[in-house]
Amino acid sequence: MPKENLPKFNIPFEGNKKLEKLISKVRRDKVLNTLLKMSNINAIDRLGYNDHGPVHIKIISNIALKILRTLIGRGVIPSVVKNYGLKQEDAEIIVVSGAILHDIGHSVHREGHEILSILFAFPIIDNLIGGIYRKEEEKTVVKYEILHTIFSHEPEVKPLTIEAGVVKVADALDMEKGRARIPYRIGSVNVHSVSALAIERVEVFAGKEKPLKIIILMSNPAGIFQVDELLKEKIKTSGIEEMLEVEARLIKDGREEIFKRY
Repeated sequence: MPKENLPKFNIPFEGNKKLEKLISKVRRDKVLNTLLKMSNINAIDRLGYNDHGPVHIKIISNIALKILRTLIGRGVIPSVVKNYGLKQEDAEIIVVSGAILHDIGHSVHREGHEILSILFAFPIIDNLIGGIYRKEEEKTVVKYEILHTIFSHEPEVKPLTIEAGVVKVADALDMEKGRARIPYRIGSVNVHSVSALAIERVEVFAGKEKPLKIIILMSNPAGIFQVDELLKEKIKTSGIEEMLEVEARLIKDGREEIFKRY
């Protein structure tokens, strides 16, 4: 087995030394890397679904971090700052850690994977944040806030924190060119696979009317299935729905046309 199964992160640390240490530990954690590999074996090789392993968590870690920083730039205060007096760098640790660990339960089974992910993440979090947080109270708060993001990433669970809401929305945004978050059988031709291939690009930036704007660029109207069936529902139960707006745009003859607004 390769020493490092996890793709190298190109996360912009922006001076966050804690985050830099965390990612260094992630790359060296053999248990975590093995669980990510196993998650994909179950999801792809055994179930014939789309990716739920290393590439997925790399993508949503970056998306989640961008969403969080954009919201903070527009005056939104992370829950861990508001409730516990910690800092933005700690909110970033929670968001990135939650993004990395939220799907490791797939290593055993897709059914109930969010609960399994919590169980498996428990000792891994201790290893990842050990040495980064020396005060027991801070370490405990960060650990359980990470677990909260993992528990809250499924559609029916509403997060109680900004950080968990960010991870939930980011998870649904990994949908570019066949990377749909709605599981679909690889090689099959149906509304799931056609819609998955229709998503050209996902863009996240500061909005004018609301703190965050998400644009989904589609090459085919079928792509709206991904937005309506997953992203829309995850946003509605994200706890940060009032902070963002979504535009689905159709690329037609080289031009972008607004197809649907949320």
